[in-house]
Amino acid sequence: MAAPASQTGPTLGGILALAAARKPRGTAIVDGERRFNYHEWLARIHRLGHALQQLGIRKEDHVVFLLKNREEHAAIYWACQMLGATATPLNWRYAQGDVEFCVRDAGAVAVVAETDSREAALAAREHLPGVAHWIFVGPDTPADWLPFESLCGSDGDPGMPAGDVHWSDTSIMLYTSGTTGQPKGVPRSHFAEHAAALAHIVQSGNRFDDRTLAVMPLYHTMGVRSTIAMGMLNGTLICQADWSPRAAAEIIQHEKVNSLYLVPTLYHDLVEMPGLNRFDLSSAKKLGYAGAPMHTALMRKVERVFNPDIMLNHFGSTEIYTFTVCDRVRDKPMCAGKPGIFGHARVVEPDPHGGSRADDLVSPGETGELIISMESAEAFSGYWNRPDADAKAIRDGWYFTGDLVYEDSEGDYFTVGRMDDMIISGGENIYPLEVEAVISKHPQVEGVCVVGLPDPRMGQAVTAFIVRRVDGAQGAAAVTEEELDRFCNASPHLAGFKRPRRYQFVDQIPKGPTGKVLRRKLLEQQIIEGRALRS
Repeated sequence: MAAPASQTGPTLGGILALAAARKPRGTAIVDGERRFNYHEWLARIHRLGHALQQLGIRKEDHVVFLLKNREEHAAIYWACQMLGATATPLNWRYAQGDVEFCVRDAGAVAVVAETDSREAALAAREHLPGVAHWIFVGPDTPADWLPFESLCGSDGDPGMPAGDVHWSDTSIMLYTSGTTGQPKGVPRSHFAEHAAALAHIVQSGNRFDDRTLAVMPLYHTMGVRSTIAMGMLNGTLICQADWSPRAAAEIIQHEKVNSLYLVPTLYHDLVEMPGLNRFDLSSAKKLGYAGAPMHTALMRKVERVFNPDIMLNHFGSTEIYTFTVCDRVRDKPMCAGKPGIFGHARVVEPDPHGGSRADDLVSPGETGELIISMESAEAFSGYWNRPDADAKAIRDGWYFTGDLVYEDSEGDYFTVGRMDDMIISGGENIYPLEVEAVISKHPQVEGVCVVGLPDPRMGQAVTAFIVRRVDGAQGAAAVTEEELDRFCNASPHLAGFKRPRRYQFVDQIPKGPTGKVLRRKLLEQQIIEGRALRS
């Protein structure tokens, strides 16, 4: 749904000004020992925004971030909203090749990196002469880079930088994995982001002065949603840059976190942590999860540990934030629920080649592809420079999600899987082809097939099935798991989180009559034979 021409009022950049006017001394953000109230943080972001303008960054310019969850990430996000620049956060763990592709694809004018993304950013810079500004967060700023703090000033509030921003302007562009493994840019307007945040607040039961743990990446739609929601509600965004269940428990206890929004993997780590009973987690009464279903045994344990007032499953995507929401998961485990407050859903005949239409409805109870109306206020309007992807995903005014679901007799949806073979491991999307492309380059690998096997902690674990290359009379070359892992780790085209967690050597990989790898058949065989990974 496009932003109405008559839409008035402050766009996203004005949210913090409203919050500061309501409650200037309320804590806006916590990052380790650093704390800013709304009055202080708004002034800091205003100074940052003016400094970015002085660098020549203007409306519609893309600013790429390669940052962990830290105050600087949230600050430059809000500064971009005020300027009308397009915030373009990337996974800070991206390899050099990923960084190069996305920065070039976005036409970014600035890149902001930090210590943990420094190596990939430095290597990528050699091939990105069009980027005008390189900004660094933290100590040991590389030569010819701008220190982030030099842009923030020390005191005073110059007021909001003039941006002439409209609701229809692009607020953010998130990158999501494509069916070929090449990321796709998803531009989202101020209007769509505002609607998605409102939906999140209503559906999650958030209220003024909530305190949330910001551990879901701020380059991911879940992290962005928490950021905006806390700003709207004078809430407190409490950053956790590196996941550790013990550190999370300490933060929840010390900061009285009352709202958690995590992937099931992180809930698993928390409730299975040794010594958990030494921490007071009683403040956390609003629990939400997304990214993957939560199996029943884990849900029951989460329920026992937290005894929440609210527990819900959120099912959505980068393109349209909310597909469905279920706040009755304790009564209906694994349920994805009903469409969200802005959404309309259908289940249609699945066709991986994109031949199904919005009127090809399946019978009640049958499995089909979930589609969501593009009339949703939370919807994007199309991919960045990818008409091919638009043609595949957007048809007849509907977004074809690629998710397989069925609807029960109460009108609730249950997810079955993906029409494609995307692996979701720890909440991260990983496409097998990009992993296979790296492994297949090893001289001792004859064939490779990568699948996601069920894993109680990660949801799915990336698993590579390898056919060793036969070298004449010497027989199979003795390539090992350790060698393949080193090979993947050394590749500039494969981020660490995409590496296989297990390798299995086989004599052959099942293929169809045309030579196509039967990935689904291999996956089904492994599950039937009981080879799914155990924690």
